[in-house]
Order: sequence, then C-alpha cells, then structure tokens
Amino acid sequence: MGLIMAGLMLGIFAASIDNTIVSTAMGTIVSDLGGYDQFVWVTSAYLVTEMAGMPIFGKLSDMYGRKRFFVFGIALFILGSVLCGTASSIVELSIYRAIQGIGGGALMPISFAILFDVVPMEKRGSMSGVFGAVFGASSLFGPLLGAYIVDHIHWNWIFYINVPIGLASLLLVLFYYKESVEHAKQKIDWWGAVTLVGAVVCLMFALELGGTKYAWDSTPIVTLFASSAILFGVFLFAETKASEPIVSYSMFRQRLFGSSALASLFYGAGFIPFAMYIPIYVQGVHGGSATNSGLILLPLTLASVVAAQIGGFLAAKTAYRNIMIGSALIFILGAFLLSTITPDTSNAELTAYMIITGLGVGFSFSVLGMAGMHGFDASKRGAASSSMSFLRSLGMTVGLTVFGIVQRNALAAEMADAFGGGAGAGEAHSLADIRQSLTPEKRAELPSDVLNRIVDALSSSIAHMFVWVIVPAILALLAVLFMGTAKLKLPAQGERSKRAGAAEYGGGH
Repeated sequence: MGLIMAGLMLGIFAASIDNTIVSTAMGTIVSDLGGYDQFVWVTSAYLVTEMAGMPIFGKLSDMYGRKRFFVFGIALFILGSVLCGTASSIVELSIYRAIQGIGGGALMPISFAILFDVVPMEKRGSMSGVFGAVFGASSLFGPLLGAYIVDHIHWNWIFYINVPIGLASLLLVLFYYKESVEHAKQKIDWWGAVTLVGAVVCLMFALELGGTKYAWDSTPIVTLFASSAILFGVFLFAETKASEPIVSYSMFRQRLFGSSALASLFYGAGFIPFAMYIPIYVQGVHGGSATNSGLILLPLTLASVVAAQIGGFLAAKTAYRNIMIGSALIFILGAFLLSTITPDTSNAELTAYMIITGLGVGFSFSVLGMAGMHGFDASKRGAASSSMSFLRSLGMTVGLTVFGIVQRNALAAEMADAFGGGAGAGEAHSLADIRQSLTPEKRAELPSDVLNRIVDALSSSIAHMFVWVIVPAILALLAVLFMGTAKLKLPAQGERSKRAGAAEYGGGH
C-alpha cells in the first residue's frame, strides 16, 4: 500500500504545484515568446480545463474504475508538460496548457477516491492529513521553485520537471494498485458535461477580459456572463433529468457534504491571494529577490502542513465541525493581521501573521476532504471527491481573479494620488514602475522619492485587498457551522484486520 500512496502523492504534487509555479516564470516566458496581451490564457486554459474535468473524471472513475482514468490523466499531463516546454508562441503554450489541465483534472479527485478505497478506515485521518499537506506544500512551494528554475536553468524546465515525477507516479499506480474489475455500467451525462464546461469557460473568459481588454459593460463581456449563466442554468436542469448526473443533487441534500463543499469554495477563494501576493509584497515593498520572496512563504507552508496533519488526527477524536470552527476563526484572525501590513512591517511580524494564517487554512486541506466523502460508499466517493476539488479550484480561480481586480484598482488609485493625474495616469505608473520596483537591480535606478511613493502605493493596495479576503474567511465560518456533529468513525477492532486485508487487494473497487 505504501507504494500506491507514494504514486498518488507524486501525482497530486505534480498537478497542484503547476497552479502556482507558472505564475513566477510568466514574466520571463512573455519576454521570450512575446504575446503580452494574450498571456492570461496560459493560466486560464489550464485552470478551466482542470476544473471542468474534475467532476467528469470523478464520475467516470465511479462508473468504470479508478485506475484507467488515473493512468489516462497522468499520461495526458506528462504529454501536455512536454508540449509546453517546446512551445514557440503564447498561443501554442496556451493550447498545450489546456491539454495539461485535462490531465490535472483527472489526477486530483481520483487520487483522493483511491485513498479511501485502499486505506483502512482507522488510518484515513492520518493519510488524508499527509495528502492535504502535499497539496498545501506544493501549492506554496511553486513560486519558490519557479523562481529558482528561471534564475538558474530555463523557463521550459518548469514543465519538463513534471516528466520524471509523472512517470514515477504512473508506474507505481499501474503496477501496484489492483482494483476490482466489477463496475456498474451507467449512462454518461453528456449534456451535463458539455454545459458545465461551457459555463466555466465563459465565466473565466469574462473575468479575465473584463476591465482589461474590454469594459465590464461592453457587449462581449455582458454576452460572456449571460452565456455562462444560461449554460449553468441548463446544466442544473440537465442534472435533474440525467439518470447518472455528474453532480448529484442528492449529495448536496446531505448536510455534511453541502456545508463542506461550500466551505471548500470559500477556503479556496481566501487562501490563494496570500500565496500569490505576499511574494509581490516582499519583492516590491521590502526589496527582496524572486528567490527571497519564495522563501518568505515557508512559514505559511510549514504551518499549513502541521495543521493538515493535526486535522487528520483530530478527525477521529471529535466532530469535523469542531475542528473547522477553530480553523475558520484562526483563518479570519490571520487574514485580519495580514490586512494590517505596511512598509514598516518587519519580517518577524510578517512571519507570525503567515504562521497564523497557515494554521487556519491547513485544517481545510485534510478535514474538509474527509467530511465531503463521509457516509458515501465506493460507488459515490469519486463524484464526492471531484465535486469538493472542483469547488475549491473554482474558488481559487475566481478568488484570484476578483481579488486581483481589487488590488489593481486600488493600486491605480494610490499611484494617481502619489504622482498626480487621474486613474489613467495611476494605471500607467503602476504598469511602468511597479515592475521596475520588483527587481533589486532596477530598483536601485529609481530616485528615492519615487521609490518611496511606489512602495507606499503597492503596500497599501495589497493590504486593502487582504481586507476583502476576510469576507470569504467569514463565509467559510458560516458554512462550517452547518456541518453537524459527524466525525470519522473507526471500525471495531475485529473488523480492522478484514479491512486491512481487503486494502491489500485495492479496497474492493
């Protein structure tokens, strides 16, 4: 079983780190390939196909088996990674990232479903903690690893490093994971799949292009939002008619699953701005290098890893809700503290704030995953896991986009106040000068009075954005209050040996 777990964790590591590692290298990629006005699609293409694929692959794994779709996902992820490394234009890279994202959409939910299939019930808490820690650590180490690769090797290696990791994951699962060959033949919900993908794609295009290439009230943006709403409405209707829907309403009727899924959405939306903008704060305000800004995230990383492990251990001792109420309260406190940062905030203070925030977020990595699959048998775990992963990723994607808009608008206003002129002048300064303040070499070329005004504007805009992150943190608390009193149930001692023996043969699915 240990080799299966190693294979699954390698797959999760490769897929989850890809969400953040590319952002660090994007400036270098654009300078090499060009296409600055199109680079947003490099990130969007991956996230859209990953999110859309999660519930689809989760359902298919319930119907036809986990192994074949995990192998398909990791193989497609490796292929997409190789193609990304060979891209000669932003358009090519975006297309290859979409291929990579489809593979990533299969890895996440199926990995957690296999975990519940092969691990005895009494060990699920600790193993879920390990998986959650891998997810949190990979997401937060992405910027550091990306900066190191760009500085010392070449940007295409941020994709090539996925090849050995992916191959190791593929071989371990292929040769050591044995599952039952008996699977229920069910109808595939094609209407649900098509409308869900369409709704997510239209929403992401609207959020990415709105306020940049097109005005928010322009015809293309309004059309995209309307199309997303219509397609999502058709998806909801299609799910009521499908004999085997991708997302079963019956799952959301279960109090624990519905509240856990909603909390996962809000945790995702609140967590990702800290991982993305704290390195920018360190580089632009404190004057650190790209590598230094990655190192500064270590307290957040380690705290989330510790909390994920503790959450997995506590899940068998007390109700999921009790753990997550404490988690949400700590998360709110951390978000509030980070919203108070200024240019005078010391590294020690910033480290303390990040430790508190990491502790608050870390519990969600393990506990919400277990709560989401609580009470479902093997035939439903893939769908439950994929729905949880989908909502967290949706929260991360939409949250990063929305909070990015908040920070960008606040920065433009601050720059306009600092240098005079209207919002247009502030935005011009933010584009021309902020990037110059992010590297120590170019930073030294700026006059001290100009640099001080830029630093104040950047710090204020990031702190302003962090204030708004408190909102999803509070909403997460409200969601977990409805989780009920369920906790991880351990089997009687006599049943453990039977379950352990079944786990050696793949856990019965």
